[in-house]
Amino acid sequence: AAPRALLCALLAAVAVVAAEGGRALPQLSDDIPFRVNWPGTEFSLPTTGVLYKEDNYIIMTTVDKEKYKCILPLIASGNEEEEKDYKGPTPGELLEPLFKQSSCSYRIESYWTYEVCHGKHIRQYHEEKETGQKINIQEYYLGNMMIKNPLSEPDQEEKENPKENAKEIPTKNIEGQMTPYYPVEMGNGTPCSLRQNLPRSSTVMYICHPEAKHEILSVAEVTTCEYEVVILTPLLCNHPKYRFRASPVNDIFCQSLPGSPLKPHNLEQLEKQQEMMKMPFRRVKEEEMHSTKEEKFSSIHKPVAVGSHQLLTVGTTHISKLTDDQLIKEFLSGSYCFHGGVGWWKYEFCYGKYVHQYHEDKESGKTSVVVGTWSKEEHIEWSRKNAARTYYLREDGTQTVRMVSHFYGNGDVCDLTDKPRQVTVKLKCKESDSPHAVTIYMLEPHSCQYILGVESPVICKILDTADEYGLLSVPS
Repeated sequence: AAPRALLCALLAAVAVVAAEGGRALPQLSDDIPFRVNWPGTEFSLPTTGVLYKEDNYIIMTTVDKEKYKCILPLIASGNEEEEKDYKGPTPGELLEPLFKQSSCSYRIESYWTYEVCHGKHIRQYHEEKETGQKINIQEYYLGNMMIKNPLSEPDQEEKENPKENAKEIPTKNIEGQMTPYYPVEMGNGTPCSLRQNLPRSSTVMYICHPEAKHEILSVAEVTTCEYEVVILTPLLCNHPKYRFRASPVNDIFCQSLPGSPLKPHNLEQLEKQQEMMKMPFRRVKEEEMHSTKEEKFSSIHKPVAVGSHQLLTVGTTHISKLTDDQLIKEFLSGSYCFHGGVGWWKYEFCYGKYVHQYHEDKESGKTSVVVGTWSKEEHIEWSRKNAARTYYLREDGTQTVRMVSHFYGNGDVCDLTDKPRQVTVKLKCKESDSPHAVTIYMLEPHSCQYILGVESPVICKILDTADEYGLLSVPS
């Protein structure tokens, strides 16, 4: 209790000191994280990031009469000064290269594929193979750009009218965080029969993400035939008002005064106890992972019902630094598996073997569900009725494989349907500065029938080896 009481007192002191300095902080909350450091006497305050002053400190005493001089941060959050003084390019000017390149972004959903050609159009389409290998395309345009330069008009207003510069920037709740975005309106889409043939329209919301490659994060129909499309782009991150808001951890530096240990004795003891408690859990998890890696898990392990939530999880992880050739061979042999997903359920995909959905918990260990297992014969049968390969038309008129789809059936029996789970794995090329990045997302268009999207630069290197059934091989 003593270390916790010390931290609470420190946080209260931060608020008091800030208020006395004429800068009132918001009410203390998890939005502004703090971390207490115990650096000792030989220590220099950081000169970048959060601001500190030597005379901005408080003397703290523990219940054991240990004394510490704790230097508090002057500014606990925000980049207000930087935002106020910003005179760089407008958000429209920052996004201009994306529109001039006429580049397109794609998102694969359970049935539809969404295509956003920046500054041109938004298209929703589905490709289906008919008898005789003919591809039938069902498509709708959710919006077309109605003015020649969509970025010039709002930005011109912003420059000519200084008051516009200070106007409120719209925000959207993205994964629990209110995130600023730059809107681009697109109208004149395919007529909507449910709204007296009015054209479909969309708002494209560009938000900053420093590691993004202009991906489509989400597409939502907010009202009938009116859509919101969220695009992640690094281009906006150069504008402080749109910058990615990773909450900075504000350090409090507590230096021991003469006669006191470097760190409070009670805190040292507590940290040792916590480390000892973690050890058995680590061993159990490792043993479990080895013993259950190849076995089919009992059907008593069931995922929580997801109701009508179609998009279950999306997440990006980084795979090992094997060489490209090694990685391709190990991936195609099924010995190197991709992992991904965020939230409660994570996903393991081993090419030509299985798709597992699992949850790891310190107390109850690892719960796993077999979503689908590989059978070449079953997949070939499936591919005769479904498009195992889809193509992209290059500018020079040649075709290249854009995506392959594989069927994994015979998963654990589903409570809702009394049938085995099954999953269609969609493998898609995703360019990235990191050649070892992989993005995995899971959808459930029907009860216990899943779509697993797997996107990685590794897949880019093998897509063109796909045969008529979508099966891949090591490039020659």
